[in-house]
Amino acid sequence: MLLATDSSRIRSRVLALAICTALMPPAFAADETIDDILVTANRIEQQRAQVGDAVTVLDADTVRASQKTSLAELLSTTVGVTMSRNGGPGATAALRIRGAESDQTVVLIDGVKLNDPSSPGGGYNFGNLITSDFARVEVLRGPQSTLWGSQAIGGVINIVTPLPQGPLSGEVSAEGGSRDTALVRARVESGNDRYAWRVGGNYLTTDGVSTLAPEAGGRENDGYRNVGFHARGIYHLTENADLEVRSNWNRGRTEFDGYLSSPPYSFVDTDQYGYTEEWVSYAGVSHTALDGRLRNRVGFSYTDTDRDDYNPAAFVPHTYSSIGRNERWEYQGSWQANQYLTTVFGAESERSKMRVANTYAPPPNQTGYVSQLDSAYLQFAVTPIEALNLTAGLRYDDHETYGDHTTARFSAAWALGENTTLRANYGEGFKAPTLYQLYSQYGNLQLNPEEAEGWDAGIEQRLFADALVLSATYFERDTTNMVDFFSCYGITTGQCVLQPQGYYVNVQEAKTDGVEVGLQASLGEHLSFSANYTHMEAKNDTRGHFNFGNLLARRPKETANAQLSYAWPAGVTTTAAVQYVGRSFDNAGNTVDLDSYTLVDLRAAWQVTQSLELIARVENLFEETYETAAGYGVLGRTAYAGLRQRF
Repeated sequence: MLLATDSSRIRSRVLALAICTALMPPAFAADETIDDILVTANRIEQQRAQVGDAVTVLDADTVRASQKTSLAELLSTTVGVTMSRNGGPGATAALRIRGAESDQTVVLIDGVKLNDPSSPGGGYNFGNLITSDFARVEVLRGPQSTLWGSQAIGGVINIVTPLPQGPLSGEVSAEGGSRDTALVRARVESGNDRYAWRVGGNYLTTDGVSTLAPEAGGRENDGYRNVGFHARGIYHLTENADLEVRSNWNRGRTEFDGYLSSPPYSFVDTDQYGYTEEWVSYAGVSHTALDGRLRNRVGFSYTDTDRDDYNPAAFVPHTYSSIGRNERWEYQGSWQANQYLTTVFGAESERSKMRVANTYAPPPNQTGYVSQLDSAYLQFAVTPIEALNLTAGLRYDDHETYGDHTTARFSAAWALGENTTLRANYGEGFKAPTLYQLYSQYGNLQLNPEEAEGWDAGIEQRLFADALVLSATYFERDTTNMVDFFSCYGITTGQCVLQPQGYYVNVQEAKTDGVEVGLQASLGEHLSFSANYTHMEAKNDTRGHFNFGNLLARRPKETANAQLSYAWPAGVTTTAAVQYVGRSFDNAGNTVDLDSYTLVDLRAAWQVTQSLELIARVENLFEETYETAAGYGVLGRTAYAGLRQRF
């Protein structure tokens, strides 16, 4: 456990107090109004003002201006989202929306689910995901299973890439800095009336930091390498029909530290490393009819996540291997009956595969299984009066192992005049037991799906011709049947006779409630300010459980973010950003503290010409000592500089 110095505590409290006086709405570009923003919370593009869900939108300009390399780090500065990472760049990273487990979040890229069916919880590891060629990133908060299916208990993170278009154009960017870090990105696109395409790639290398925190004895740095490629193409078959293909691939090499294989089994510096290769592909045909009021899309998506870990000092160096694959057929339709009624409907058939091999696990140390999940959904969006937008939806899922499940959702967005909007949302979520939880050596075929009910209500107030926007949202979520691991250590009766290492069971319940508030202001022609604050309590609500009433691990009660930007007349924009994360606990028993911390970043961008931009930033300016996971290293003060050239 790390203890902050007195000066850092004082600085943290002063900065936190400054931030906590502010409120923040969903992010939007300075040259857009809220009504201009399109979101896909309801699986069709809608204006933000018509959506009752709590959603944050980071558009391309926002992502670009942040200069962040890690998407997880960028998302952790948005309201209601926290991050923990087991080390430096490339290490396993978890995002939690409103205190939900990281594997209770659906992650999508252009609507294709990225979650890994071979991981124990079936979640997505954000460690390999760097900011790239994104048109926008949407964060939907609250249970969203009605439209987005299993795992959407905490919410949905939807990454949208740009549609390719002509004429021929492109961009190259390069930057370097602390710890021998270098990052290169490039993309090019072209198109005409018949077709359009867009391709790009990236390469990142860094010496990183020790996965084992220096205070715990970490001495050698654990480096990281990442190479990625993406492509998207559209072919206009007819005036009303399009064929689209897209693909994303990346491969990361991460060095990390591990545990001794013999007593005392302590966490030490090692030369271990691992490879993660991810492939996401989609092909589909879309068709419009009835003057665009009826839209249909049929598609097939494929995701493949391969992981391999190595320990050069081990008797068998190749210590772990896993393959997780998803194959999904989907149909989605929407029908705009008139200006008052729109219907969204669809069906999905998903086949998940898992193969895991652990060299040093007790027999059987290799497992490979398949599961099938078939679904159908229907949602109505109604505008009974011009200022009121209502939605109601229902989803049916049929899992070949645990059976069927039904979820529902309702939302409302009500504009009270031109400047005030009320929003409310009720949603249900579920998470099917993963292949690992069902079929591994710790598996339990009697598991039920995790279930959740949540609601939120909020207000958004715009003042001075949108120069000042205030918002506040209250939320609650109850989660039941949470899957937990039961250890059989020292127990030789019951199920432990058959599974002596332990097994998965439905035991835990959790309750989360909190408030999200924020502000965004344009202070004149050149100065802008934004901030957000979240107060949340995520607790174990399992009566009779020895951790009843404890805070869930790695869920800080308070988080806050603020940034102040000034656009100088010479084409230079400077930004100061502050992130505050409150105290939390690293374990379910609430016996291991994670102290609060404050990070300060400085950024500058100089638009030299219309096509050339120079960028620079310093992160963790005051070199704050902190942890997001106990015993794991984090980056100290770092500095980077680079350029972006468009053609």
